[in-house]
Amino acid sequence: MKEPPKTLTTTCSGIASNTTERQSSLEDINLDQFLKTSNYEDTVKQLDIYYGIVKRQLLRHQSPITGLFPVMSTDQEVGSVRDSVYCAAAVWSLYQAYRRIDDDRGKSYELGQSTVKCMRGILQCWIKQACRVELFKQRQSNQHALHSKFHLHTGEEIYSDDFYNHLQIDVVSLYIIFLVQMITSGLQIIYTQDEVAFIQNLVYYVERAYRTPDFGMWERGSKYNNGTPEIHASSIGMAKSALEAINGCNLFGEKGASWSVVYVDIDAHNRNRSIFETMLPRESSSKGVDSSLLLTLSFPAFASHEERLVEQTKQNVISRLRSKKGFKRFSRDGFLSKVEDKSRRYYHTGEIKDFEGYECEWPLFFIAMIIDGVFKNNNEQIEEYQNELRKCLHTDAYSDPVVTMYYAPDGEGSYIKAPSQSLFLWGQSMFIIAQLLTAGLLHINELDPIRRYLPSYNRPRRAGRYSAFQGTATDLVVQIVLIAESLRLQAMMATYGIQTQTPHEVEPIQIWSSTELIKVYQHLGVNHKIGLSGRPPRPVGSLGTSKVYRICGMTVLCYPLIFEVSDFYLYRDMALLIDDIKTELQFVGKYWRLSGRPTVCLLIREEHMRDPQFKEMLDLLAMLKKGYCDGMKVRIGRLQNLISSSCTEHLDFMNQINLPNKENSFTQVNHEYVGYQSLTDVPKAQTYNEQKISVEHYKHKSRNEIIEALRHMESIYCLCQLWGILLNREGPNFEVNGLTVTQALTQLYHRAGSLRYWRAVRHCSSLLHHIVDSISPFITTVLVNGKEVTVGVIGQKETVFDKPMTPAEIQEVMYTTVQPYDVIQAVLQQEVVLYCGRLIATNPYMFRGILKIRVGWVLEAIRIYLQISGQASIDLDNLSPYQVRILLQKVLTVSEWATEERLTPLQRRQLEGCLCRVPKHFYNKIWEILQRTPLGISTQGHLLPAAPTLINMSRGELTFSLLVEETLICIDKPERRQIIVELLCIIATILSRNPELHFKQALDLDEIIMEAFLMYCKDNNVQDHGHDMTPFYSLFYNESAGYLARAAVNKILQGGAFSPQEEDGHQLHDETCKIS
Repeated sequence: MKEPPKTLTTTCSGIASNTTERQSSLEDINLDQFLKTSNYEDTVKQLDIYYGIVKRQLLRHQSPITGLFPVMSTDQEVGSVRDSVYCAAAVWSLYQAYRRIDDDRGKSYELGQSTVKCMRGILQCWIKQACRVELFKQRQSNQHALHSKFHLHTGEEIYSDDFYNHLQIDVVSLYIIFLVQMITSGLQIIYTQDEVAFIQNLVYYVERAYRTPDFGMWERGSKYNNGTPEIHASSIGMAKSALEAINGCNLFGEKGASWSVVYVDIDAHNRNRSIFETMLPRESSSKGVDSSLLLTLSFPAFASHEERLVEQTKQNVISRLRSKKGFKRFSRDGFLSKVEDKSRRYYHTGEIKDFEGYECEWPLFFIAMIIDGVFKNNNEQIEEYQNELRKCLHTDAYSDPVVTMYYAPDGEGSYIKAPSQSLFLWGQSMFIIAQLLTAGLLHINELDPIRRYLPSYNRPRRAGRYSAFQGTATDLVVQIVLIAESLRLQAMMATYGIQTQTPHEVEPIQIWSSTELIKVYQHLGVNHKIGLSGRPPRPVGSLGTSKVYRICGMTVLCYPLIFEVSDFYLYRDMALLIDDIKTELQFVGKYWRLSGRPTVCLLIREEHMRDPQFKEMLDLLAMLKKGYCDGMKVRIGRLQNLISSSCTEHLDFMNQINLPNKENSFTQVNHEYVGYQSLTDVPKAQTYNEQKISVEHYKHKSRNEIIEALRHMESIYCLCQLWGILLNREGPNFEVNGLTVTQALTQLYHRAGSLRYWRAVRHCSSLLHHIVDSISPFITTVLVNGKEVTVGVIGQKETVFDKPMTPAEIQEVMYTTVQPYDVIQAVLQQEVVLYCGRLIATNPYMFRGILKIRVGWVLEAIRIYLQISGQASIDLDNLSPYQVRILLQKVLTVSEWATEERLTPLQRRQLEGCLCRVPKHFYNKIWEILQRTPLGISTQGHLLPAAPTLINMSRGELTFSLLVEETLICIDKPERRQIIVELLCIIATILSRNPELHFKQALDLDEIIMEAFLMYCKDNNVQDHGHDMTPFYSLFYNESAGYLARAAVNKILQGGAFSPQEEDGHQLHDETCKIS
């Protein structure tokens, strides 16, 4: 049966010629026609050759019990999930190729069942760990992660969580992608309802990839290999692809029922998509570039179809990681290198510097680029990488081609090859897939039946009535339904020409809160036998509430989160609500990716009508009536008329028993009579104002004196403070006149809220430990934009948000870091975090040059702006949330209006200094200064050392930039901070123009600034300055630059402060320090 070895050699060498005959990969083709273009007998012969290879190289090493594969063929103990999936994919690829043959003598069936055995083996291993999935849904941590390695033959756990980094989101996502591909091809992999429930829970497992630091494709987390997980773009991209692939998929295939369909949260998908594309071309905070992105952006995930971004990322990987024998995984990767200490699990601090130039080179990525070339129909790319790959092939005892696992540079221009007695099964699997494709034996539509390689709008629509990702229409119209709370409100709106419907008028359609939808979704994936509870109570986002739902014969539309009456006070600000409605419509229009139009339900409550800013709401509705909202097409209509064009989601997993009560739907407010007279009965909100009075002295008075003061006090803010003193002293359950402290504060909170008395609202909200709704995604958005967030009061300890956190963790931080020093800032800083998260997603340019958003300093910048603009009497604590948001946007865009509003240089330095904004390439310049300053840079008692900084870190690394920023923020005055930034840029310029210079002493920035200041005083005859440097900070930039440059040159010229290095034996000229 076995063909002569030379046949395969011929096949390998003839790959390039075969590719020219392959059909276009960019369009679906008739497979029968595809078959006719090939010689049938030759096809059978070649397939039989590959069948032999698959049997010898892959199936021979598959466990007969679990179906798992090891990483290396010689390993008889450890089965790897990732490697098993790739092996199964290769076997399945050959199965797909064989399906065109009439009589394959059972080979096709054997290959298909071997694939099923592997995929089911992984499933069985994971189902045993269902309790981990349940825990992981609540808290994403390594201790709760599904394992990525199992015993090869028993399927039992083999490595404990302490011994191995199991948290690898990309592994679970990869499994889901291939599960859907294989089911779509006709394989029966999922057998029971228990398994359907488990797969649904795997969807919940990967949904939060965008905020889950994991250990990534290389299983080590950060490049420092110190046990620290990171947010990885490759993991998020894989998760995004998995969610797209499985949405609406029937796990029983063509024989499935409504209860075997998997559902995906479209908002979770969108968060993963936006954060993934924001991170590119970076892989993580420590890895600027990583070859894992090739497998994420091309086969098998095809995670993005933003062509410019995909190409930029690929070119970044190719230019920085491609080598002679393959691609490096990432720079300074010590894995399997000559100089790595194999006896230690983790590296020492600074050790990765030793791996530079010794990184292993992996031919696996040559194969990935060949497959990518096939999907792009790029013959040049295919041929280029085939030529490279040939140099990395050798033959085994059966004369079958083998891909060398890796090549390790020896530091002398040669390579140490990986041992050849063991096969690297992942590489062999990819090689077999590439060979089948390039030989014309497998079409890309057979390797990718769900057409992941095509943009979503070009993919064939999945049969069935469930929602599917279809891409966004170029002329998308957002449908809007206006629901008035009462008939009298409807009548009043009609007088303004705004047609609304009441809840009664839209019946039998029900209007639900998104919290009711959450209760419905909690039944999805429930399975008591294996201990799974279904969907966690995560909020339904803007995209999810824009679908129409069919639930047990009922039609339901949900209103968005912005209309929820939440614990947090933001919903009370009408101006903020109006702004949020515009943002909501823009967001839905921009990111809608489903078939059918989005339908947004806008609620109008009587409380809105009482608001002094209700006129602005009417203006917005009048604009929407015209059919546009800030350039977005909208259409207001009756709900009954809009249903047919809406996106409808059928929640067939529900039954009547589990339905929420009808009473929980949004109900109409009924009045005894309705008419124009009744409109006057709606009370208008009063504008409330009172003098800010402190009751600090009561902290030292007795409990009875405080209770007596509560009885006679009229000032709302004073009452808030007094109840706060009791709360701290007696606890939340202490009673006064039958009311507990918590109940009294809640009443005060609502009273102050109805009066829009924001200082008191914020004070009560803080005492009640409120947390902004859905704050976690906004912090994550900031993080993936390469920024960090710190909260804290200036002068006190700050807490850094440098990784995604749960709402409970954020709440703990806010009320331990901020509240002890400033009660109101504990909630005010939450507001700022929320606004920053929203702004950075839509206007990232506002944060250019800012590395850490220090919320305490941002609020200080707002206070300074209020003073500059003559509004010093305005108390920031008492401004409405909308006003705070507008002021935040103002200080973030100071460069746009500084000239127009005639800001002085001092004022501008104060604002920019608060934000710690630096010029472009600033941190690269500091790296270059440190390279020429062996003893480091010092300012105000803080030293930025050159060693070990330059050893442990690399130039473009985020960690280095953060270290520099930490040094800058130690400078107490914002204007001085900005002057220091200007000085460092000048020094960098001097050094770049005089490459022979370097500092022999530590670079003392304070000394240089003092010398520049004294020069200024001398030139301007300033005496008795008392070291008040304000006049110097007020100089225009060209003036200050002159003094700073002169002082810096003096520092360089001081005795022995610099050391000229000879080049080519020539002495330096006297003009080496000239600033040209």
